[in-house]
Amino acid sequence: MPEVPPVVDASWVRAHRDVLVLADVRWFLDGRSGYDAYLTGHLPGAVWVDVDTVLSAPPDESGGRHPLPDPDAFARALGALGIGDGTTVVAYDADGGPYAARLVWLLRRTGRPGALLDGGLTGWPGRTETGAVVLPEARLTPVNWPEEALWSADQVAAGEAIVLDARAADRYSGASVFPNDVRSGHIPGAHSAPWSANLGPDGTFLTPTRLRAQYAVLGVGADTDVVVYCGSGVTACHDLLALEHAGITGAALYPGSWSAWSADLSRPVATGVQPG
Repeated sequence: MPEVPPVVDASWVRAHRDVLVLADVRWFLDGRSGYDAYLTGHLPGAVWVDVDTVLSAPPDESGGRHPLPDPDAFARALGALGIGDGTTVVAYDADGGPYAARLVWLLRRTGRPGALLDGGLTGWPGRTETGAVVLPEARLTPVNWPEEALWSADQVAAGEAIVLDARAADRYSGASVFPNDVRSGHIPGAHSAPWSANLGPDGTFLTPTRLRAQYAVLGVGADTDVVVYCGSGVTACHDLLALEHAGITGAALYPGSWSAWSADLSRPVATGVQPG
């Protein structure tokens, strides 16, 4: 198996299908069941990975709606799905990868081979199948989350890095009120970098050159310290993979993201379309 890039297309999947596990990570902000969607139709041989229980710990005020899972629990859950040491995982969701990116980023930041399927299920040119897939259980060795990859609220507030907000622009500005957020707006100084802007009109990733130019406008370069957040630390991983796809490595995640920041009333909030 060659080195696994952060984003792969359908032809890459077909070429390596016999040595990888496909992971369906569908999740819907409107409350629809990702598992029901998976059962209705998924890529052949794909297992379903639950954002809420496999890729997250239970929600709490300080950790936000989707805290990172305990490394031991994460390893056990993936092992139960047939993902073990050395397994290459290609993950996808309903479209451009905003939720599957969480799994891929967690794998890659712990030294494991993982990639996002460009275009997701909607861009898959082959057949799909129905029903649940059960693979033989595997052993995945737990690996602690690297400290440098995760920033606390205090580190974000220190203002020593470019801060990117991966939510939609109307949530960043505060014009759209998300019912689960205590307050609306964004972290003062953060730049709006919606995950959807990483994709072209066809729902696949922009070229690395275009992504570098796009992030350069926000002050991000090859040697820039960058931390990304979103609503709860999930779709921010799409920006993190886009940065890696563009050749910009080492960016960090603020796991609690807006769900934790907005719930802490001691933290300031900015509104409007500018960083504030």
